[in-house]
Amino acid sequence: MAFTEEAHARFRSRLADCLAALEKLVAQPGFGQVPSTLGAELELSLAGPEGRPVLVNAAVRQGLGDDGLALEVARFNLEANLEPVPLRGRPFTELAAQASRALARITAWSLPRHGARAVPIGTLPTLTPADLTARALTDLPRYHALERAWARRRPAPFPLCVGEGEQGLLRAESVAVQGAACSWQVHLTVAPDLFRPTYNAAQLATGPALAAAGNSPFPLGRRGWQEARIAVYEQGFGERGASCRGTSRPRVGFGRAWLRGGPLAAFEEAVRGYDVLLPVLPPAEGDDVSPNGCPSLEELRLHVSTVWPWNRPVYDPLGHLRIEFRALPSGPTPLDMAANTAFLVGLTLSLAAEGRDVAGELPFSHARENFYRAARDGLWASLWWPSPGSAPRRHEAGALVEELLPQAREGLVAAGVDAAEADTVLDLLGRRTASGRTGAWWQQRTLEALSRWEKRAPNSGRETTGLTATAPQDATAIPTAGQAGRTGDRGARVAGAGRPDSLLEELTVCYAQLAEGARPVHTWNLPTLPRRSQR
Repeated sequence: MAFTEEAHARFRSRLADCLAALEKLVAQPGFGQVPSTLGAELELSLAGPEGRPVLVNAAVRQGLGDDGLALEVARFNLEANLEPVPLRGRPFTELAAQASRALARITAWSLPRHGARAVPIGTLPTLTPADLTARALTDLPRYHALERAWARRRPAPFPLCVGEGEQGLLRAESVAVQGAACSWQVHLTVAPDLFRPTYNAAQLATGPALAAAGNSPFPLGRRGWQEARIAVYEQGFGERGASCRGTSRPRVGFGRAWLRGGPLAAFEEAVRGYDVLLPVLPPAEGDDVSPNGCPSLEELRLHVSTVWPWNRPVYDPLGHLRIEFRALPSGPTPLDMAANTAFLVGLTLSLAAEGRDVAGELPFSHARENFYRAARDGLWASLWWPSPGSAPRRHEAGALVEELLPQAREGLVAAGVDAAEADTVLDLLGRRTASGRTGAWWQQRTLEALSRWEKRAPNSGRETTGLTATAPQDATAIPTAGQAGRTGDRGARVAGAGRPDSLLEELTVCYAQLAEGARPVHTWNLPTLPRRSQR
């Protein structure tokens, strides 16, 4: 799929037409005034008996014959698209049940045939750079076209910062590196007249929600942030010349400013701020209307799908707008993901209640700083938060999340969620926050426990990596969008570029087993002995 300059010009012209059509549409009385719903996309990894990636996503999807499964960028990734549910009653219980069924069905089919389990995790700890070359790219025209488009925008191989110092600097050669960044993407329908305050509230709420959800501390066998998937994903779609200290404007990032206009402004930012990657025109211009009479705006939807802000505007030709929350990691369990969703959505709705716009209460730079501090330091992060009647103040993320839980509950109940449902899922997140036992914490402490056992074991036959899990230190430098930034842990290397450290394999297998058990992560015990010592 090669694109000429003429194709780019025609596509850009059609994008301008799409914006004009959307402007008229959102001004129509009644457009987008639909009952609120929640949807979700669960990205996952397929892992074998030693926790290593298994490149069989196409075979699994074909074997299951499930249109709700999509092939993700790397051949060991799948995405399960869940059915949207009304934002009333027990939506989080339903989303968790759907996610559980999807994971169980994938594993039930793929395990006996390919030895692969479905593992919901932000970054599979056993991944190495050798797993993310062009050979791992899923064989779909979209991904090959993205690969060629990025090859024109940056040198190959390109630098990838996943930790501090030289040991944390890798070189990647393919967009398949995005296989190291699996998300739990949540969709919330929003009426056009409420889009601006709700979108800005989502931007502010994402920081504390991400701090409580960290589940990706070992990017490509190195020690990284509590949610290192953020840095990996931003750099995987970095621009030409981007580096650990690059300043190029990325297609992935938190954004540059609060949203100041209506929903059209969010789409204009995507269209006018970024060039076209995939100028694919629909077969016939006359088919540009959906069955319900709304324009399909295919070019606009395709282009927006190639710009990846952590909170993204979505137009649906069924006749509504959505906010796609993209920052939450996959895993550890459906219950954990449901709790993360409840807190993020509830807090967003509460912050935007009665048309309140948080853009007037906190500088955007503070909200952006919150996001990267939360990704780096998790519950130890120092976050800004509005303080009525006075200047914004800093809070430790864990204490802030606990303080905001009642506010999130108010937002959910006001939207129609059963009070008992809100209490149950938010209590789960509250227990995780109070204990500090996030998915990232469990992974770090598990590796620490396994490392101690190796050091004590007589005749272990190997030297340990010396990697230990410590609470991140506060740092003054916050990374720019698309920049990896710093981690509070020193000496990042765990494994070489070829095969992962055996303890990371142990960790991943243990994680996968516990995730299948479905108990929330804050209840997980640490392993006492490596599996091989128990055989």
